[in-house]
Amino acid sequence: MLLIAAGLFAAFTGYNDAGALVGIGLRNRGIRPVVGLLVLVATVVAAPLVVGVAVATTLDERLVSFDDGRQWPLLVGILTAVLVTGVLAFRRLPTSLTLALIGGISGAGLGTRATVDWTVVGLVLLAAAAAPFAGAFVALLVCRLLAVLPAPEGAGRRLRWLHVGAYTATCVAYGANDGQKMIAVYAALYGGGVAAHATSPAALALIAGCFLLGAVFGLQRLAASIGGGLAASRTDSVVVTEATGAGVVLGTALLGAPVSMTQSLSGAMVGTGLARKSRRVRWRSVLRLGTAWLLTLPTAMVVAAAAGAALSVRW
Repeated sequence: MLLIAAGLFAAFTGYNDAGALVGIGLRNRGIRPVVGLLVLVATVVAAPLVVGVAVATTLDERLVSFDDGRQWPLLVGILTAVLVTGVLAFRRLPTSLTLALIGGISGAGLGTRATVDWTVVGLVLLAAAAAPFAGAFVALLVCRLLAVLPAPEGAGRRLRWLHVGAYTATCVAYGANDGQKMIAVYAALYGGGVAAHATSPAALALIAGCFLLGAVFGLQRLAASIGGGLAASRTDSVVVTEATGAGVVLGTALLGAPVSMTQSLSGAMVGTGLARKSRRVRWRSVLRLGTAWLLTLPTAMVVAAAAGAALSVRW
């Protein structure tokens, strides 16, 4: 049952996340969908080995301490995160599964009277709240800087290659931060610590295979949800969006703070839209997406806390 739960979570992660990441790149030439998916899956496996597992360690060990080794509260938190994210995804909102997972695990700990480190939870929330604003600010600065620089000869050809590089950086950043929630869930269910499972061929094969399977089913539904929902996009704007989002997420990964790639990319896209005048930004979509983010964590926390408390009384 634990193996099935870990595999289903990885599949749902691919279903929820892959379309938002690959979808931006699909709006411009240079990256084919199949290649984009394979690069994303490869970095999900390789990034923890190269960059480290600080984010997975935060999710697995620092948020909640289930001292008696019970695993069912973790399952409650995970299932709650999937439920809340699924409801929002049904409304075509590419919201943050990472935020839902933090809320679900914290709520399960609260409902079962486990030890919740609220300081860590608060710092994680602070980083998550700052990520889209940081992405928007940096993207706006980069666009303004590029606007005053002369365009080099052969800029169009170079821009396509820059797009490939920026997309690859986005995938690496996802694997180093947001994608590590799959390793954290696997380690939490099986025990033994994150480090052991991050280098386990069996664990990585399960995560990669299920993530790819979910991504294939979710790509068509989510491919244009961000790329066409927040701001009109051009190739140069897409490159800035991807590079800026990757920089923000990689920076938070070094601090061990789980941050959603979706949030960072969305903020960066708004920044590129502002650089081309505010009317380029679809503010109604921004407001709708921001509302979903604000509801994600507290909703998951309340539902998981109620479920955990009810099951504790019964068991």
